[in-house]
Amino acid sequence: MGKLRKSVTAAVVAGLFFGGAGAAVADSWHKLSMRSTGVFFKGTYKWEPKFVHHGGFHIDGTLADTDPDDGHNVYLRAKVQAYDWTRVKGVQKKEIHVNHVFFDGAMLESTTAKIQACRDRGSLRPDNCSKLRKFAR
Repeated sequence: MGKLRKSVTAAVVAGLFFGGAGAAVADSWHKLSMRSTGVFFKGTYKWEPKFVHHGGFHIDGTLADTDPDDGHNVYLRAKVQAYDWTRVKGVQKKEIHVNHVFFDGAMLESTTAKIQACRDRGSLRPDNCSKLRKFAR
């Protein structure tokens, strides 16, 4: 009986260990870089686990205005699920740290995200943006 109990305990501990290791890999940070004329974002992203920030798309990095003399601001725009685009504004002529989680408040876990780095060229000319990056959990 004692050997069986030890074997079961060892199996449970191993399952918890390897299950936790798998979850850690799934939620690890990945490199992310986006560039267009006048704007650059370099950082990392990850999917938050269920019940943490609604399982959102988490970015952390630096957003930079790479053409400070053009008179235009920069921003990140992101979209999760079927919601509208959300903007994270940068600062003209500067580099800022961005740590933001984009999520669908009605869900426990967001499963799709799109993101771009853009230069705001005003209301008369279209903004220029980096290539649209798409992510799925």
